[in-house]
Amino acid sequence: MVVHQPSKLTRTGSIPATRSIEIGVIVSREFNLDEVIQYINNSSPTTSVYIGADSERYRGRDDKWYADYTVAIVVHMDSSRGCRVFGKVDTERDYDKRHDRPAVRLMNEVYRASQMYIDLLEAIGDRHCEVHLDINPDEMHGSSCVIQQATGYIRGMCGFAPKVKPEAFAASYAADRLKEIIAA
Repeated sequence: MVVHQPSKLTRTGSIPATRSIEIGVIVSREFNLDEVIQYINNSSPTTSVYIGADSERYRGRDDKWYADYTVAIVVHMDSSRGCRVFGKVDTERDYDKRHDRPAVRLMNEVYRASQMYIDLLEAIGDRHCEVHLDINPDEMHGSSCVIQQATGYIRGMCGFAPKVKPEAFAASYAADRLKEIIAA
């Protein structure tokens, strides 16, 4: 797997920067969406696109809770060869009251994944595309608290059912690992 690390960090489409930008409580390490769109447009019609989101909660130096939200776009060349992974990490305050049932944080992952799909929809065209959510449908896991909301939201916004664990590799593996790579 080839991992693409962004060559430039930008403020959501404005002035280029060389490191992450802090805006209030939101820290963003952006990638160039136009580069992703161009890469997908230059790929064959048999290429598949997988979009996944993941998050990680942690306590900041100010003793408040934050979450790193990672969105990964996996472009699987010809659906049979290697892939290229694009992604971004956003840090925001986490207001979930229960860390064992992180409904707000998980739905924020869902919102980010669906927005990325909408942003890439024109470039994806007729290519195979899936949205992967880092949610476990097994009630023994805390992420199951939003399974109905999350799948319903993706069905409504994207027009198809999302993949959830254990089939959600773009969320469970690509987005999870990408955060570590971008942070390095």
